[in-house]
Amino acid sequence: MRIENTSTPVILTALVVLLSGCATKGKETKSASVSQEPTDAVIERYIRAHPEVIEQSLQGLLAKREAELKERHKAALATKQNELLHDPASPVSGNPKGEITLVEFYDYRCGFCKKAASAVTELQKQDSRVRVVYKDFPILGEPSELAAKAALASQAQGKHQAFHEALLASHADMSKAAILKIAVNVGLDPKRLEADMADPKWQAVIDKNRALARDLGISGTPGFIVGDELVRGWLDLKGLKELIARAGHGK
Repeated sequence: MRIENTSTPVILTALVVLLSGCATKGKETKSASVSQEPTDAVIERYIRAHPEVIEQSLQGLLAKREAELKERHKAALATKQNELLHDPASPVSGNPKGEITLVEFYDYRCGFCKKAASAVTELQKQDSRVRVVYKDFPILGEPSELAAKAALASQAQGKHQAFHEALLASHADMSKAAILKIAVNVGLDPKRLEADMADPKWQAVIDKNRALARDLGISGTPGFIVGDELVRGWLDLKGLKELIARAGHGK
């Protein structure tokens, strides 16, 4: 985790308070000239004598910030359920009326997303309760964004699921030519797809997904959400089933 510059005044303030207390405690034994020594010099001498104070202060500050961040993300997860589960722009697969919804944030060039893809597909085959909502979250550059727009646009031809799985199975560079070649292989009309990809609404969908991911504390891919539980990172079939089972206990 990156430590922001705002930690410095917090640490110095804490040290000043600590040192003030030490000065007060030992005030009867210290001369007036020492007690009036510039604060910066006192702090520097104390840090040199007790360097562990910096580490302890930073650890406490980071722990506090992490706890606050987790609470904000937890609250966001509770308030963003409708956006997560029922955004009409997000493709859906599995059982459209399934009682348990798995939401996935992914990038078509992400190695771990590709690794998890077969498990997500198999989960839908094995568990008829599962509904999957796809959140395109391209974070690996322009090719990823191009692939996301193509996948979203493929919904108009009713072949999103096949195209989605083919994109994740491919190790192509995700140039437009490579994407259109994959599209042909799954039965899409490449000319129509290329025209549909140009619709600016897909960029709006991607931007919305990015904002949602930011609110939830998702900065990498993949990210899986079921109910009020968020898992950042790759899950195999066993892990996905366990995630679904935890959510299913309340059903």
